[in-house]
Amino acid sequence: MTRTQAWLEALRLRTLPLSVSGIILGSGMAKVIHSAINPEKEINFWEIFVLAIFTTIGFQILSNLANDLGDSQKGTDNNNRIGPTRAVQSGLISYKEMKMAIYLCAVLSMISAAGLIYFSRKNLTPELILFYSILAIICVLAAITYTVGKNAYGYRGLGDLMVFLFFGMVSVLGVFSLYGHGFEWLVFFPAVTIGLWSTAVLNLNNLRDHENDKSSSKNTMVVKLGFKRAKYYHGFLIIVGFTSWLFTIGIFTIYTFNFLLPLALIPSLLLFSHLKRVFLNQTPKDLDPELKKVALITFFSAVLFGIFINFSL
Repeated sequence: MTRTQAWLEALRLRTLPLSVSGIILGSGMAKVIHSAINPEKEINFWEIFVLAIFTTIGFQILSNLANDLGDSQKGTDNNNRIGPTRAVQSGLISYKEMKMAIYLCAVLSMISAAGLIYFSRKNLTPELILFYSILAIICVLAAITYTVGKNAYGYRGLGDLMVFLFFGMVSVLGVFSLYGHGFEWLVFFPAVTIGLWSTAVLNLNNLRDHENDKSSSKNTMVVKLGFKRAKYYHGFLIIVGFTSWLFTIGIFTIYTFNFLLPLALIPSLLLFSHLKRVFLNQTPKDLDPELKKVALITFFSAVLFGIFINFSL
């Protein structure tokens, strides 16, 4: 592996489609609801959408870089790890270089977040502008402290909760409000779906690495529950997420009289064959392809919803 390949590995580009799924979904819902409620008002839709995508990608890459550093410092990235070799673990990237990359990514993410808030400002009250400013700082801190530091929450089994909150609630509900809308109960359900399916991706990662995580004192939910019970937990994440998604599609189909929307269910139907593979699995390393599968199912579900919802406008 070359240094360039090591840096690309550290970015973990395959995680990016999942990270933007909530932005796509929340933006699509904001657009159709805005069209129905207040179509005359200008909301800088594309500026907000693009900057929200860049900001989210920035936070995700920041988290990926920090995870590479933190897991290496704690000895979790070692020769017993099943997943791909990490950048710092490979020795091609030093601790100092990775720390500099983390600082740079944090600054760029905050600049993008500042631009996002700026272009959204006419849709927000002064209190919401302050809230989003603080939220951006919290996102940076959460991205870093997942594995970095003595009290890294990823080593205490809190990673699942944080992924649910940030990938689901913050991503979907947060971007929805940037377009000038208050809380809508309809938006809560797709936020739950994205949050649960994103947590399922993390759970697959932890199922794959549970033996090494346990020996490294990384007490993920899988380590706490055990390999067998963590499969049932995975089933809960997938099925409840699917139920919420089915409800979302049904409600928006009725709300918009758009009978193309049910086509956005198609990718999620593959989750049932995925669950079968997970429950029959006895070799953790064979779960690695399933991470990509669930991430892409989540992404394409959001994309199809975003495309077909436009036929309601």
